[in-house]
Amino acid sequence: MGEGMGRKNKHRIICALDTGNLNDAIATVTRLKDYCGAFKIGHALTLPNGLSVIDRLQDAGAERIFLDLKFHDIPNSVGIAVREAAKHHVWMMTLHLSGGPAMLSAAVEEAQFLSETERPLLVGVSVLTSMDQETLTDKIGVQREIKDHMLKLSEMGIEAGMDGMVCSVEEAADMRAWFPHAVIVTPGIRAHSGDLHDQSRVGDGQDAIEAGADYLVIGRPLTGSDDPEKALQELRLCDD
Repeated sequence: MGEGMGRKNKHRIICALDTGNLNDAIATVTRLKDYCGAFKIGHALTLPNGLSVIDRLQDAGAERIFLDLKFHDIPNSVGIAVREAAKHHVWMMTLHLSGGPAMLSAAVEEAQFLSETERPLLVGVSVLTSMDQETLTDKIGVQREIKDHMLKLSEMGIEAGMDGMVCSVEEAADMRAWFPHAVIVTPGIRAHSGDLHDQSRVGDGQDAIEAGADYLVIGRPLTGSDDPEKALQELRLCDD
């Protein structure tokens, strides 16, 4: 793959390993490690395999691991979770911002015990990209608009010392304007002609970069493709 065929954006791309099969995950890392700067894992891989799955993926060539378990518990429990995950040299992890300032501060304090090279990035999740306004308002009872709710929770997270937040393409520009130094992670990356799967708020790679995203989470459009270069072209991620 040439320099103009995706490698300039490699550091931005986080490949989502949405499988519970460790052998499949290792095979995906081996196949896509030259195209992705990091790999995201969640409950599907960690519940059956434990956190040692992180070490296995790193051995297979994963440069960085994004642990997406969305910690949400009492402050002491979340602090312990951050400590245990950090033992496996996790690069980034998620926490639910709705856990409140005490919980977020406990996570930040635990991370600060680590050296600069060992400290994971802590990013907050406010409104899942699978959620739309109707669900947020009518089912959950939050009367704010999605964007306003995300901004409010993200402000709380940054004040607690979090490194950044997860948001869709639709909110990324506002997040960048409000939090110019925050790390912004954007999932829901799809080609404009692609299947939305279970995502409601999506955009392609160039949309996200132009909106201010630092990192782009890509799952099935990349892992399900037999031609990674073509997939990146369709996502408009072959050039800076």
